[in-house]
Formats: sequence, C-alpha cells, structure tokens
Amino acid sequence: MIGAESRDAFVARYGDIYEHTPWIVEAAWPQAPFEDAQTMIAATSRIIHDAGEARQKALVQAHPELARKFGVDPDLGQLSAAEQEGAGLDRLTQEEFVAFRALNDAYRARFDMPFVICVRRATKDLMRRELERRLDQSPEVELAEALRQIDQIALLRLKDRTGQ
Repeated sequence: MIGAESRDAFVARYGDIYEHTPWIVEAAWPQAPFEDAQTMIAATSRIIHDAGEARQKALVQAHPELARKFGVDPDLGQLSAAEQEGAGLDRLTQEEFVAFRALNDAYRARFDMPFVICVRRATKDLMRRELERRLDQSPEVELAEALRQIDQIALLRLKDRTGQ
C-alpha cells in the first residue's frame, strides 16, 4: 500500500516524483492509500489530464532539457541528473552534444517546451531519433506524448521509492 500516512508526510515522501510539481501528488492524497505504484500513477495521470492545458504545460516546462552541460544547470533536479547520467547523456562527445543542442533548440522553437522522454527506457540513439520524429507532430499530439512520458518517469521513480 502507498499513502497511508498524513497528507504532509505523503507529499514529503512522493512529491518529487513529478519534477518540481508536488501539487499533483498532493491532489492524489485524498484517494490514498493506493494498492501499488501503477494504481497511484493512474490516479495522478487523471489529475494531470483534468488539470487543463496551462497546468499541463507548466508540468512539462518543469522538466530539464536533455543533454545540457552538467554542472551548469541549477534547475536540473537530483533525480533528473541521475537519470540522464544513467543514460549516458553526461558523457556525450562534442559532436553528439552539438546535435542534441540543435534538436533541443528546434523542438523548443516549435513547441515552446522542453523535449521530455523517459530516459531510463531509452538509449541516447533512441532519444535522438525520437527528438527528430516528434518534431513533426502537432502541438496537441506532442503535449499528450510529453505527458505520457512524464507518467512513465514518475512511475519508475515511484517504484524506486516503494521498492516495487
């Protein structure tokens, strides 16, 4: 079971599974306890879906861009840094870094948000291909895809936290 504690304890324990956005976990607390991580993420996903486009975009904006130079991004959260390191994004060649930077810039120019992908389920080559592919999507489709990726990230973080 997840979430048998007080609201404050619940938010303190799980509030960071969604990058810099603890309101999502706080909004899920009245539905707790949850049977497992999957059940909790289903609840938080509904909360995000019902939150409206402005809050959804704010959630996406809370995520860091991929492959930024490590040590120079004060907004890169501890969990995101570890995930990007695990995917090898902290060890890009100069050529790879330049390519990611150009794709990130093109993506931000098109969608006005950072590209989000569950890096723990991807290689750097897959991330690059996905960046290229997703640049062709409509803004509505891309926002929905970013939110799906964010749910995957949160699920893995929650499973880590709960040992599931």
